[in-house]
Amino acid sequence: MCSPGEASPGPAPAGDLPPEWETDDERMAFLFSAFKQSREVNSTEWDSKMAFWVGLVLARGRRRGAVRTCLRELQNGFERRGSVPLGLGTVLRELLRRGKLQRESDFMASVDSSWISWGVGVFILKPLKWTLSSVLGDSKIPEEDEVLIYVELLQEKAEEVYRLYHSSALSSHPVVALSELRSLCAGLCPDERTFYLLLLQLQKEKRVTILEQNGEKIVKFARGLHAKVSPMNDVDIGVYQLMQSEQLLSQKVESLSQEAEKCKEDARSACRAGKKQLALRCLKAKRRTERRIEELHSKLDAVQGILDRIYASQTDQMVFNAYQAGVGALKLSMKDVTVERAENLVDQIQELCDTQDEVAQTLAGVGINGLAEVDSEELEEELDSLLQDSSKDSLDLPPAPQRVLSAPISDAELEAELERLSVSDGDLAQKTPSASSEPKTALGLNL
Repeated sequence: MCSPGEASPGPAPAGDLPPEWETDDERMAFLFSAFKQSREVNSTEWDSKMAFWVGLVLARGRRRGAVRTCLRELQNGFERRGSVPLGLGTVLRELLRRGKLQRESDFMASVDSSWISWGVGVFILKPLKWTLSSVLGDSKIPEEDEVLIYVELLQEKAEEVYRLYHSSALSSHPVVALSELRSLCAGLCPDERTFYLLLLQLQKEKRVTILEQNGEKIVKFARGLHAKVSPMNDVDIGVYQLMQSEQLLSQKVESLSQEAEKCKEDARSACRAGKKQLALRCLKAKRRTERRIEELHSKLDAVQGILDRIYASQTDQMVFNAYQAGVGALKLSMKDVTVERAENLVDQIQELCDTQDEVAQTLAGVGINGLAEVDSEELEEELDSLLQDSSKDSLDLPPAPQRVLSAPISDAELEAELERLSVSDGDLAQKTPSASSEPKTALGLNL
């Protein structure tokens, strides 16, 4: 089908059509008629009709922003009063000849065959069809449902994807998960098939390379806007795995932080309820969680340090290349110093630096797993602090009732209460003489 998974677009809006579309029936009848078999019969009319439909077809594709189309979709889009253009097939064949359109099967055949390793089932096409297409060329009118690609629009959208990646946070690493890239490009790619076509275009331009690792597809971008991507190697895969580890550790730290905060709130609630032992247990759980957070922070710092060293190694490689390029000049200017002695000295310095780094890393990792349990006095002090906070909060609470609600009330007490209310009503009437006596009667009835 022409557009699997996409809604079939309706007719083109009136604003996207030429003025004569609704006003000049005679000209539109000529434009909707089929082309002559030979252009030589009347080249002027043939060229005029071809120019009209070529501009309209290309403008429709750019307006919709869809890189894929087919003959059936264009016929439905240019339907006029129940009629469809009879010469659209000839127009599409001409666009194929000019290179403005390209068959989707031909486009995939032109890309390096390594795209098959993606495992994308929607792109499984028969090689025989590729061969026949390359032999026959574009002299054949496309079938109604044969998918065609707007070449220029595909290139422009692929460039947008490339620039969008380099302007996003994902560009800090050369390798990115295909699922993350798909989410980033959701606004540019209305469907998954278009997204893969754009990646194929970038791969054709040698600006991305794609590899499947442990069931997950990863994409490697070229480092510059005009650079070529290097093949995926073990270093790239290792960097991607470190990035995944960094993300998992960060999520775990966030989860433990929320857990520690919950333990603190539970301890505060237990203090208010007077449950000292429960509050102490909550505080101990909070301290254990905080120690685990510290351990994960140490591991996360180590992973980030490794990533920083890997990225710094690229600069080191540039420096090394500069050193290597200057070997000839050094030999001429330093005749008294041999290259072997200089290299030996550099190796000794590097060995000492590596030893120093290892000692620093070893010292930095000490003191996490060997922590002793928190002293009970510290817990008591924190508990007292929580108790003081809860006592401050209790000042804002309403006073507790003095009378026990469940105790029975005697008739004498009720009579006394009624007498006090009656006296209070009398005082209120004296203070407000303008008030009517009707509310007092109602009050007495209600009592």
